[in-house]
Amino acid sequence: MSELTSYQMFIDGAWDAGTTGRRMQSVNPYTGQVWADFPEGDETDVDRAVRAARRAFEETDWTRRPRYRAEVLRKLADLIERDAERFAQLESTDNGKTISEERRMYESLPAFYRLAASYAETMSGDVPTGANPDVLSMTMYEPYGVIGIQTPWNTPGVIFGQAAAPALATGNAVVVKPSELAPCSTLEFGRLALEAGLPDGLVNIVTGPGPAVGAALCAHPGVDKLVFTGSPAAGRMVAAAGASRLAPVLLELGGKSANIVFPDADLDAAVEGLVRGFTASAGQTCVCGSRALIHESIYAEVVERMIKAVGELRVGDPADPATELGPVFSRQQFDHIDELVRSSVEEGADIACGGGLIEGCTGNFYAPTIVTNAHNQMRIAQEEVFGPVVVCIPFRTEEEAIRIANGTAFGLAAGVWTADLNRAHRMTRDLRSGKVWVNHYRAGDANFPFGGIGESGYGRVNGMDGIREMTRSKSVQILLDQNRA
Repeated sequence: MSELTSYQMFIDGAWDAGTTGRRMQSVNPYTGQVWADFPEGDETDVDRAVRAARRAFEETDWTRRPRYRAEVLRKLADLIERDAERFAQLESTDNGKTISEERRMYESLPAFYRLAASYAETMSGDVPTGANPDVLSMTMYEPYGVIGIQTPWNTPGVIFGQAAAPALATGNAVVVKPSELAPCSTLEFGRLALEAGLPDGLVNIVTGPGPAVGAALCAHPGVDKLVFTGSPAAGRMVAAAGASRLAPVLLELGGKSANIVFPDADLDAAVEGLVRGFTASAGQTCVCGSRALIHESIYAEVVERMIKAVGELRVGDPADPATELGPVFSRQQFDHIDELVRSSVEEGADIACGGGLIEGCTGNFYAPTIVTNAHNQMRIAQEEVFGPVVVCIPFRTEEEAIRIANGTAFGLAAGVWTADLNRAHRMTRDLRSGKVWVNHYRAGDANFPFGGIGESGYGRVNGMDGIREMTRSKSVQILLDQNRA
């Protein structure tokens, strides 16, 4: 991918240069070089895309043919599977994640589309028992119409699939605004939409800056529901825009996930889970295990093991399959991470390892950082770092671990490491979190709902919950014939 690659927007089943005539550029986080460009859209492009989506929703038979929707979604799954390597390489170039992680992502992505296809064929309403035996009552689930989706730069392909697959399965049309920082894998999806035979206008992809394109998508009266993944600050703006016109919103925002280790845990597995939990994707994931709560009796041993494991990580070119840690996305992100790490020292914490640029590296390679002698009220324990940084906090009892874990504004994910099944049940019950892993961390599954609490957002993707999010219920009551023979 050494030559400049030029992309177009995808509107109404065709490649589109947009109306402004301006172009934006994508920079490879590893090389620092521009590798692709794409149109800088505006509100006019959003309007054209929304109108195309509305026509597709209202004038095609997509909504009324669930088996046809399932066939197209399965075709999309097959195409993603076929082109998984191409997408993995493209996205690794666009956002700097390691090729090994991108391959795992795209190997798992077809399952989202296949699951959505199965729901398209089998989803049904309800026939509840009503108060009046002479009235037949039914609950139907119908598509909203046009779903406006905004995706982030860190995991664009999977996050797009988590929203678009159930939206399409339930009969909606979608308009997608990918992050202008890494939009190329999403734009590439337009090619698959054409090959799979999606009716024109059902999927539209508009690129451009958030204040122009994102805001226009949120404000457009033709968008029936908004789906946003990104920072809590931006999520609040999306929620406010939806509220201003009473449009429903699904938000998947940040996290401050706690990995909790008890003395009876398999420490080899726990240490590996802790380290992978905060270094995978260079820590740039919403479920980054950025807080390690370690029982005081094993605290020193676990921290020592973590330091050793971090030192053995292979750092380098994200395109090399052997690389385990690549650069953070940008210099701005590097500086944000470093400022929070420095603040922890100012508040009295110690840096057990890491902090700053990895020795011998250039660019934006932030050293995996373990912060000790810290408490839960420090900024490093309360704010999302979005980098390879973990703060290690000791605890004495289950109750204290729960109190610390729940002691942030976020509630997206958590991990529990223990051999005691009763304790595992108690912890999963009491943790204020949308997702809890026990004795592993960061495993994904299209079958199970995913979403947060508090500043981690609201609403769910994946599984039946994700399907229901893309529909609204309608009650039907039919008075039966009273003139019986």
